[in-house]
Amino acid sequence: MNRLTDFIETQSFGVCSALGQRWGFSTRSVRLSFVYASFFTFGSPIVLYFAGVFWMNIRQAMRQQRSTVWDL
Repeated sequence: MNRLTDFIETQSFGVCSALGQRWGFSTRSVRLSFVYASFFTFGSPIVLYFAGVFWMNIRQAMRQQRSTVWDL
């Protein structure tokens, strides 16, 4: 089961694993927090999840577009 969730997370957006690494929590606990919060608040953390996806994609695009002084 753990391999399946890791596969889904790596093939999807990776927000939970990025948050877990940044804050020092396990990916599983962050993922479970999103699931529980979604049940208790009727899905509103999904909006936060997609905001995280958007932010991660913007950061990745900004890193790819940056050029150094030596790239001339």
